[in-house]
Amino acid sequence: MATMADVARSAGVSVATVSHVLNGTRPVLPHTRQAVLDAVDRLGYTPNTLARSLVTSRTRSIGLAVSAISNPYFTEILQGVEASALEHGYSLIIADPHDDPEHERKVVQLLHERRVDGLIVAPSANPRELVAYLGRHGVPAVFLDRLLDTPAEGTPAYDQVCAESAEPTARLVTHLAELGHRRIALVAGRPGLSTTRERIAGYRHGLAVSGLPDDERLLVHGNSESADAERATTALVSLAAPPTALVAANNAMTIGALRALRDRGLSVPEDMALCCFDDFAWADLFSPRLTAVAQPSREIGTQAVRVLLERLASPDRPTRTLRLPCTFVHRTSCGCPEETVRSEQPEKFEKHDKPERFGKSEKGTLS
Repeated sequence: MATMADVARSAGVSVATVSHVLNGTRPVLPHTRQAVLDAVDRLGYTPNTLARSLVTSRTRSIGLAVSAISNPYFTEILQGVEASALEHGYSLIIADPHDDPEHERKVVQLLHERRVDGLIVAPSANPRELVAYLGRHGVPAVFLDRLLDTPAEGTPAYDQVCAESAEPTARLVTHLAELGHRRIALVAGRPGLSTTRERIAGYRHGLAVSGLPDDERLLVHGNSESADAERATTALVSLAAPPTALVAANNAMTIGALRALRDRGLSVPEDMALCCFDDFAWADLFSPRLTAVAQPSREIGTQAVRVLLERLASPDRPTRTLRLPCTFVHRTSCGCPEETVRSEQPEKFEKHDKPERFGKSEKGTLS
């Protein structure tokens, strides 16, 4: 096998220069850098990553802890993380915390013990042990999709990357209200998650601006899972005064809601208009086609890697929360005719710098 000394001789440079090119530890003139890279290709040189990590104290690896990896939304996030990590010369180690706080802390500890340079985590509904571990060991980390509570006048404890949630949910509600619906229900996600809080806040804001009452019987929890959403939807349609329209707060719960409506012999949108948060590849193949909010899931993963690498390069920089805009994808499950839908372009929501624009708790005051 070729050695670094062989590469240096072939390129006509010192071993130190080869090391700087391969490890990015010092700027090198472009023509010199290219000569080294050409020699690497010519000789088939493969860097000894273990030896390099001993010298640099870096393994050039990132740990990713995300639950429900089989969910298409998180799968696309994973693809964004993996592609961006590879582009920057980092490998990826993946673990599933199963949305369980104790298992989450163990998973993060195992990734840390593998000496990853930093972590990207979608935190559980109760990440107290996770945050304590990260703080105790000074682990560089970025939270994605789900946010930690941030003081009103403070900065987040960690960098965070996620999509807007409240305003897009409000948009689904106001759209249904504009179509004449007066009893609009929400199948919300797992209690305690920031995405759940924000989508509930957006739902209530949509009701308020549409002049509709906030009937607590129309807000049920599907716990971000298909089976629980199926049970929650069955409870909704069993009410003495059931809703005429439904918003499902993620893609798994949309499937559960559709199954419950089918089992009750109810058709969409004739018996129940339906909109959902999360677009997915086959949403356009349903009949009717699903009106949805599309999150920039792959971009969330890409930006999480960028923010983490910036943190590794500048450990003392202020933390920040990066919000990415969603898109309203208008189809026919809401009850709009096909010809109207086909004539429109997807509607992109405005990007905002600050989270929690609709309040911090499920029953918080709307701003």
